[in-house]
Amino acid sequence: LEGVYPGVDFLREVNLGNRLFLGDRVAVVGGGNVAMDCVRTALRTGSKKPFIVYRRSLEEMPANEEEIEECHEEGIEIHTLVNPVRILGENGKVKAIECVRMELGEPDASGRRRPVPVEGSNFIMEVDAVIPAIGQESDWACLTPECACSLSDWRTLQVDPVTLQSDDPDIFAGGDAVTGPATVIEAIAAGKEAAVSIHRFIQGEDLREGREKTWEPVQDVPTEGYDRIPRERMPRLSPEERLGNFNEVQLGFTEEQVRREAARCLDCGVCSECYRCVDACLADAVVHEDAARERELEVGAIVLAPGFKPFDPAVYDTYAYTRLANVMTAMEFERLLSASGPTMGHVVRPSDEKEPKKIAWLQCVGSRDIHHCDHAYCSGVCCMYAIKEAVIAKEHAGRDLEATIFFMDMRTHGKDFERYYNRAKEEHGVRFVRSRVHSIEEVPGTGGDLEIHYVDEEGRITSEVFDLVVLSVGLETPEEAKRLAERLDVRLNDHLFAEHSSFEPVASSRPGIYVCGAFQGPKDIPQSVMEASAAAAAAGQMLAAARGTLTREKEVPAQRNVFGEPPRVGVFVCHCGINISGVVDVAAVRDYAKTLPYVEYVADNLYSCSQDTQEILKEAIREHNLNRIVVAACTPRTHEPLFQETLMDAGLNKYLFEMANIRNQDSWVHGMDPATATEKAKDLVRMAVAKVALLEPLQEPELSVTRRALVIGGGVAGMTVALSLAEQGYPVDLVEREDRLGGQALHLNSTWRGEDVTQFLAKLRERIEAHENITVHLNSRVAQVDGFVGNFKSVIQNGAEPVQVEHGVAIIATGGREYKPSEYLYGSDPRVHTHLELDRKLRQDDPVIRSARSAVFIQCVGSREPDRPYCSRVCCTHTIHSALEIKERNPDCDVYVLYRDIRSYGEREVLYKEARQAGVLFIRYSLEDKPKVEVVDGRLQVTVTDHVLRRPVVLTPDLVTLATAIQPNADEALAQLFKVPMNDDGFLIEAHAKLRPVDFATDGVFLCGLAHYPKPLDESIAQAQAAAARAATILARESIQFPGTVARTNPMLCSACGTCVNICPYSAPRFNERGVAEINPALCKGCGLCVASCRSGAIRLQGFDDAQIFSMIDSL
Repeated sequence: LEGVYPGVDFLREVNLGNRLFLGDRVAVVGGGNVAMDCVRTALRTGSKKPFIVYRRSLEEMPANEEEIEECHEEGIEIHTLVNPVRILGENGKVKAIECVRMELGEPDASGRRRPVPVEGSNFIMEVDAVIPAIGQESDWACLTPECACSLSDWRTLQVDPVTLQSDDPDIFAGGDAVTGPATVIEAIAAGKEAAVSIHRFIQGEDLREGREKTWEPVQDVPTEGYDRIPRERMPRLSPEERLGNFNEVQLGFTEEQVRREAARCLDCGVCSECYRCVDACLADAVVHEDAARERELEVGAIVLAPGFKPFDPAVYDTYAYTRLANVMTAMEFERLLSASGPTMGHVVRPSDEKEPKKIAWLQCVGSRDIHHCDHAYCSGVCCMYAIKEAVIAKEHAGRDLEATIFFMDMRTHGKDFERYYNRAKEEHGVRFVRSRVHSIEEVPGTGGDLEIHYVDEEGRITSEVFDLVVLSVGLETPEEAKRLAERLDVRLNDHLFAEHSSFEPVASSRPGIYVCGAFQGPKDIPQSVMEASAAAAAAGQMLAAARGTLTREKEVPAQRNVFGEPPRVGVFVCHCGINISGVVDVAAVRDYAKTLPYVEYVADNLYSCSQDTQEILKEAIREHNLNRIVVAACTPRTHEPLFQETLMDAGLNKYLFEMANIRNQDSWVHGMDPATATEKAKDLVRMAVAKVALLEPLQEPELSVTRRALVIGGGVAGMTVALSLAEQGYPVDLVEREDRLGGQALHLNSTWRGEDVTQFLAKLRERIEAHENITVHLNSRVAQVDGFVGNFKSVIQNGAEPVQVEHGVAIIATGGREYKPSEYLYGSDPRVHTHLELDRKLRQDDPVIRSARSAVFIQCVGSREPDRPYCSRVCCTHTIHSALEIKERNPDCDVYVLYRDIRSYGEREVLYKEARQAGVLFIRYSLEDKPKVEVVDGRLQVTVTDHVLRRPVVLTPDLVTLATAIQPNADEALAQLFKVPMNDDGFLIEAHAKLRPVDFATDGVFLCGLAHYPKPLDESIAQAQAAAARAATILARESIQFPGTVARTNPMLCSACGTCVNICPYSAPRFNERGVAEINPALCKGCGLCVASCRSGAIRLQGFDDAQIFSMIDSL
């Protein structure tokens, strides 16, 4: 009959632009979403009275609730419990439908109550058109008689539920044809599974292997502890606005609604298998079919380094972190500063992407706070990262940016940290305000400006407006780390960090399990890296007897001889995720590389450093017979060794390789100018190709290792190194200039935790002196050093006959000493003494301690001053510990601490809290207004300006203790012997503060203890263990190879002028027996200084020859 339109056909015609007017009264039969679409579409195409006819009740209707609700809003009638019996026509056109009323009977297979006709209830409804929307069925006309496929009672194709293979082996099926009406997602999933089966079928593989899995729906999601929050109502057009048109009815959530709706998520981990994460992951790291696997390993030791979790500041209502867009954490701000971050290093605030002109950092959020988070400890890193972020923000945004840091105590206690703090103030203009901020409020009508309320140092309540506020959040132990500790029976302390002692800083409470990093306690990167090596030393010491028993030597293929071959260059351009490709047009650079001379193969890779790319690189070398490789990626400092190893695995000499740094030198620098960055990347690649074409294979000389160590310094650090190496089976010569071992620890009573230093020291000395692998040289010094890593020869002078020792490594642990001041009446009044002198009085139970009515400690004596612009790190904790001991022995004694900043970092903050509770009074002073100590009427008188009262306070103590600086035992002669550097303060300089914190640039020489920088006993021990671990990496080898990129002399051109001998900082050039300069490859660092200074052109730096360098220049 004319006027009967199947629902899907009707919707398709309308969507194709064919407007069908069906008349005023249109009956739509069905109760699903298609029926709802049809009836609402009919209303919009001109029908005045479209309606729904549905055989069940409204509760059984399968359409979405929103669809039904919007139908009612648009005035569409829904006739429920009505079932069409037949369609009545007249003259070939629809005129009416005959219906019968229904009632609900027993539930059917779907679980819904079956509709049953009511006898005698038939009635007629006049209509102009009828739209059946009651489902579809498959058209099986495609099944020919010879086809072996079979259908179910529901007229769906019967298939294997795992493989989707039908009864006809070469026919596979999925989607609605198999399941009946279902979702698009299910149809897509079936298509993918069918594709896998068809591929296996063609390859002759097992169709079912590894696929027999069942997906169990989540039956119950626990909701205990959650508030029941209703769904957000989708904003939509009013019925008046949406009738007569096809405008979008649902307007979408506002940002606030999205946040509220997302907050309802229970995070129960239920995956809907939408595969969006697979599409989003650039590295193809998400594998939905992956399954959990358990492996059982037999090990002799375990190192736990599960890291930390940044504190979540949502608990601070007054900081409005969850409410105000322009309040962010320091970790989030760090991403803003990053070239690979969401704004590619451009500092903008989230609310309106406006460049901020004023940024505030609030310190101690989640640290030193027992009210909001029960974190009484100091996180130890926040002050420095806030200063760093402020300085970098000013560098990114320009000098006009106002950066302000609100702090309680500025804790810049690490090496060179105080200098950085001073530069931030004096050179970069970062403002520091000593105050704990009370609250943050948004300024109405400003688009997100923030008003901060605080009390300044004058005691005035002040407010100030900023564009952005950064919360310097602390460190805490993550929940999974707590569970790991519980499973391994490793005890955590009150702050939920791993329990350990000062004398075994990386040993956990369970023998054989070691801890390091922020899991051991809050700390920064250099300390974490150093502790990681310390844990390795402790584990290595325990497993020394088994060393090498499970080692497998890697087989490297023989090198291909490329001599005489024309250059065949392969160029690999890296996306580095979006680090490079977010700025540089990588495809354009790749295509440009194809045009360069000698280039035979080019490719671009998402991550060139990934394992799969290394395999691709090796395959390309073999397939295309490449003999030179250029990788255009990031810095060679971190990745060059990886690519060189890949070349070796492919049979090429590792030095036939060149890196073009198009990240650090390009995309990170020119992030705001992609066109220029792309052109520069082409230049860098062209230069690299020009150089690599001229590179030649280089050989690495190999020498045997003398598996013996020399340790210089017999303090705790030196003894710890010696014992660790000796326990690992290596002979050690321990040199100490004094007549006994112990160093500064001889003058200490206890650690800040109260552990007895004297007992520990006695046991350590006893073990050292009794160890068969340790030779102790007292009253001795190193007088001469020759050789290089693996092959040193040193002369030890002890007043008698000099002793020559051969050793493969050297560890310098020459220690430090207490500064003796010339101020505060020290040296002229016996009642004024230093910390170590007070320790001696406490150790001897001096009556002065018990009879004193008042005691004063003065901090930063000789530290943090122009002559010594560094913090001595230990003084604040030492003072607080001593103050508590005085109060314990003499409760009536008034104890005062005069300080500039209290730097009780990490868990030492607990001592600071205990001291205040015990009645110790802390008075802050400034460098410009230092305390005055004088004698008045025979009594000591200390005058200090109280920072709260702003008035002088006069104290009359019975004893004054000066927290004096720690100075290094700067031995310039020793430093010269080993060619190691010292800074202006006399401390030894490590190779890299973060990456190599106990190494020197001179290979085979290491450092630890106070010679490196002031530090407490536990950190000295850990650093000593780290030095032992690093030294053991050399001693564990029988031989050592030296780099091929070293200088070489041409004896025919050498004029024996001696310039290279005099200028080399590493003593690599020497005159041979013929009077001609030769370069010792073991000592040469490839710096090129001798090459540049050779007047006769006799020296060439291999891998950086003149021709190679000039070719790069000429290519520009």
